[in-house]
Amino acid sequence: MSLRISDVTKRFGPLTALDKVSLEIGRGEFVCFLGPSGCGKTTLLRVIAGLEEADSGRVDLDGRDLIDLPAQARNFGVVFQSYSLFPNMSAARNIAYGLECRRRPKAEIAARVDEMLDLVGLRDHANKLPAQLSGGQQQRIALARALAPDPQMLLLDEPLSALDAKVREDLRLEIRALQQRLGITTIMVTHDQEEALTMADRIVVMRAGRIEQVGSGRDLYERPASRFVAEFIGRLNVLPLNGAAPNLTLPLPAGAGRPGAVGIRPEAVRLHAEGTQGANHVPVQVAQVVFLGNLTQLVLDAGPDWPPFVAETQGAGARAAAPGAALVAELPAEALQVLEWR
Repeated sequence: MSLRISDVTKRFGPLTALDKVSLEIGRGEFVCFLGPSGCGKTTLLRVIAGLEEADSGRVDLDGRDLIDLPAQARNFGVVFQSYSLFPNMSAARNIAYGLECRRRPKAEIAARVDEMLDLVGLRDHANKLPAQLSGGQQQRIALARALAPDPQMLLLDEPLSALDAKVREDLRLEIRALQQRLGITTIMVTHDQEEALTMADRIVVMRAGRIEQVGSGRDLYERPASRFVAEFIGRLNVLPLNGAAPNLTLPLPAGAGRPGAVGIRPEAVRLHAEGTQGANHVPVQVAQVVFLGNLTQLVLDAGPDWPPFVAETQGAGARAAAPGAALVAELPAEALQVLEWR
């Protein structure tokens, strides 16, 4: 089962929510739509689900155009941010609801509900109402309800955003493990980059109704196609190379021109004692020290021609550094990404 989205456009009055979006998703993939609010990611998911009508374009499932097919005929499981559980129904009845609407035999429904409760580890909570369940348990029931009719595809619309951080962290690993076990093609909308990096086979970064870049988390982090992607995925120091800014050695191809700004990830910045010499070695002063448990962040001041930038390290030396300390920051050429040209 493969999904192909071709030149899908959707407008809301003068606003173009989707601008000729094209994408292919393979069988069994877990794909995340990632981007800031208003980028079009939820609209795209709703067009795929049949909950929103596109103005133009195609959505093909194994070569069959779904664009005019109503949502109830698409056999997709959908889980929303708000869970949307029926408050007057037990967990088991919520799971059974979709099967009952399809007029499945009672014995088959009972067996499938038991199977789904076991799948999400909530057999002992079958008779509880949603109000008697925690947020994480409610989301597991919503997931079980979506999977019960054996859908062709699972669509998740920011399913973890309403949960506490620890519950969200645990549940995203559970959902990923469950998806891999079932082998079901899954699309998830999220604005949380860590969530996307943790769960997805591929990430679709969206901006202003268009796809900015598609790739694995590692591809996007290490080889961003634009400054927007570079800054949106992970933390990035942006350093201008105009005026009196420090000169840096860069591995540029012949005829590439003059870079106007470069980026470097905080963990790629290397710290040395004051006075250390070498290529791309910049004298700095520690402006701030932020202890984060497993690592330490140092906010570094290189003078008036650069903004403060951050180094992350697990080294004992960084933890001992205090505001005002003089150091040398090494910015390795291979870790620098050209973000703008002059």
